[in-house]
Amino acid sequence: MNFKKALAYAPLALCLTAPGAHAQTVVKVAVARAMASASTFLAVDKGYFKEAGITIEFENANSSANVLAPLATNQIQFVEGGVSAGYFNAIEQGLPITIISDRVSTPLNHKLLVRADLKDKIKRISDLKGKNVASNGPAAVTTYEIGKILEADGIGLKDIDIKVLGFPQMGAAFKNGAIDAGLVIQPWAYSYDKDGFAFIFADPDDYAKPSPMTIAVTFVNTDWAAKNKAVLNEFMVAYLRGVREYCQAYHGGASRKDVIDVSLKFEIDKSAENIERYPWPARNMDGSVNMDSVRDMQDYFRKEGLTKNVYPDARVYDPQYLNYANAKLGPAPAVNPKSDLKGCR
Repeated sequence: MNFKKALAYAPLALCLTAPGAHAQTVVKVAVARAMASASTFLAVDKGYFKEAGITIEFENANSSANVLAPLATNQIQFVEGGVSAGYFNAIEQGLPITIISDRVSTPLNHKLLVRADLKDKIKRISDLKGKNVASNGPAAVTTYEIGKILEADGIGLKDIDIKVLGFPQMGAAFKNGAIDAGLVIQPWAYSYDKDGFAFIFADPDDYAKPSPMTIAVTFVNTDWAAKNKAVLNEFMVAYLRGVREYCQAYHGGASRKDVIDVSLKFEIDKSAENIERYPWPARNMDGSVNMDSVRDMQDYFRKEGLTKNVYPDARVYDPQYLNYANAKLGPAPAVNPKSDLKGCR
């Protein structure tokens, strides 16, 4: 499948959508092909965006830090990705970007992996001092996660050599010795561990506080949003329908097969068996953002000299579209009562 063109599910001709007649509005969304985006793929595949009069075109992104510039210039309208230092620097520059919802929150099921042949040499966090450690973007949210882990054993980012690599490239880097460790998300964390390239060394959920962490979000271009408020409201309704079904699936509910099928269709993974085996990232079913967590990221990036200022919540996060969607959809459904998994509730 051609992933970038996989979303020609809704015609560009005029169509009727409640409450009246609308042309299909085309919006571009930058995503990483990771389990965290399965809910958006599901909402597209089930026609929820089409019902809202919206056609989605996806753009690939290794890191949100790499696509904030095209977001700011309205080449794309939405980004699903981590809360990087680049976001706060974009605010510093007055760029028209804000957060509108949660995308990944505790448990993240991200993992710090260490190269397999170093198992007898790296036994505690401080043993990473002087090592090459991969993050998926310059001052990305994975850099924050790495830093919080390092601090637990008295070292910091200054004590390691950060290498910027996309998650799909980290496997080869582990294999050829180019990196010693890396912060990796699913499905790659499971894959690299299973294939013997690396082993799971630490889990950022155990180190980054306050919890639950809001580690990844959905960003929007605020200039576009101001001109298209009704479209964005309905975008968020469709988006949140996908989130709710993803969370049902996360807890082993009836939509689990649908999420696995769409994950295969949109090339998140090639194996249904793998998807069943590795832990999925959680999120808040109502899309809410834990601003205590986001404030800690701001403080951390400023402390490390990666940003200059800290900004008020109202400049960082705009929940109005999420509030509209939750009011329209009503209370989130209960999840499988037999599930003892944390998150996604």
